[in-house]
Amino acid sequence: MLSYRHAFHAGNHADVIKHLVLVLTLDYYKSKDKPFFYLDTHAGSGSYKLSASTAQRTREYESGILPVWQAANNAPAELQSYLHAIRQLNGNAQTLQHYPGSPWLAAQLLRPADQLRLFELHPSDYQVLKQGFGADKRTQIRKEDGLAGLIGLLPPVTRRAVTLIDPSYELKEDYANVVSALAKAHKRFATGTYLLWYPVITRQRVRQMARALQQAAIPDVIQIELCTSADNEQLGMTGSGLFVVNPPWQLTRQMQNALPWLAQRMADSSGHFGVQRITPEQ
Repeated sequence: MLSYRHAFHAGNHADVIKHLVLVLTLDYYKSKDKPFFYLDTHAGSGSYKLSASTAQRTREYESGILPVWQAANNAPAELQSYLHAIRQLNGNAQTLQHYPGSPWLAAQLLRPADQLRLFELHPSDYQVLKQGFGADKRTQIRKEDGLAGLIGLLPPVTRRAVTLIDPSYELKEDYANVVSALAKAHKRFATGTYLLWYPVITRQRVRQMARALQQAAIPDVIQIELCTSADNEQLGMTGSGLFVVNPPWQLTRQMQNALPWLAQRMADSSGHFGVQRITPEQ
């Protein structure tokens, strides 16, 4: 269960869609003065060097963030905060050398009064995460199962929180387990925003997740998806998406504006994308 290392996949098309939604959500939460918590169930190591042997082995960033970065001057407004954060990590260099993980993005975007709670079970990634973020007084890092640990943090004292759930889906059971964990979290804290990322490997599993969310009677869920090629179970991950519970009111419009531009950079002619509502608003 601990064989997965996100360093091999840093900056791929799934990271782009996931992190764009995360940045847009965090920016929305910052528009109100009251502090909030950021909860990350599978934090990884925090940031990634694209010249490292791990990233170079797969070079997935070359069909993900790289073409987006190269066309940044023409990017729609919805991508500007996300791209600005990447420029910060790269010291405003012209060459893309580093890619941020979700903890790095959150640490840059959150304010002094906001709080970060990061979970990472992999021992090597946990140590790197601890070294990179342990000195940040806003941050607590826990070496434990994030799906189990999340429940104990809810509801947060601020009654405002953004939770990112993005396991590796190494096990088939993960598809059901993440929905179960989300349902339990929502029962404890119904007003938070939850970002549940998923890979598109087998379309049937994505449909099962959507049905499970509907059966759990969780209101106000939208689905955002970008597939870089047509569904094909023989090709591995052909796309990814997020189920967003209690999305910011403008997120649907923002992603409808951003997705066509992203698809032009990262998808082939058989790719597809969309935003749809899964459950009605309360």
